Amino acid sequence: MAALNRPVRLAIVDDDPLVRAGLRILVGGSPDIEVVAEAGDGEQAITLAGAHWPDVILMDIRMPGVDGLVATRRIRARPGAPQVIVLTTFDADEYVLEALRGGASGFLLKDTPPRDILTAVRTVASGAASLSPTVIRRLIDHVADPSAGTRRAQARTRLSTLTERESEVAVRVGQGRSNAEIATDLTMSLPTVKGHVSRLLQKLDLNNRVQIALLVHDAELL
Repeated sequence: MAALNRPVRLAIVDDDPLVRAGLRILVGGSPDIEVVAEAGDGEQAITLAGAHWPDVILMDIRMPGVDGLVATRRIRARPGAPQVIVLTTFDADEYVLEALRGGASGFLLKDTPPRDILTAVRTVASGAASLSPTVIRRLIDHVADPSAGTRRAQARTRLSTLTERESEVAVRVGQGRSNAEIATDLTMSLPTVKGHVSRLLQKLDLNNRVQIALLVHDAELL
């Protein structure tokens, strides 16, 4: 997604009306972001994503009925899907990794400073991820995963389909390198790197760079 020449269209999904109201007030002071829809659960979120076409959804993870994990996966599976930032109370929430694997572009703690929330919304609206590989590593290290061995084997199998050059690009995405930095590292042009990243997403059936980084971390290639 390129930089927008209009306000970012934002949807807020949380089962707590006070949280939604607080976020709406926060965004109200920013002329480049507008709230176009709100929802109180995941089922409503799925509906509003198709009805209002937001650019970004702030999605609570833990909600009754259809939770934020299911809603994120279903929304992100659609063509032209909005970006999703999941909201959580705990920075080592075991559900955060699942949400990121489901296509979320990042996560925010509910006590994140207002300026940082707005920055994250702008960042993912531009097509970038609002999550560093350091945070991904910390999440993986802090969240016990009984299926880690299986994930490692599955990740390595998926990555084995890549060419040597694609693998080199994937590892550097996992390291948090920008396209420009990857181009310098591997002596490639910037358009060539962008082409490799696009092919990685298509070949691995992934939604964004965060998922590439997670796959590389799961395969223990860093």
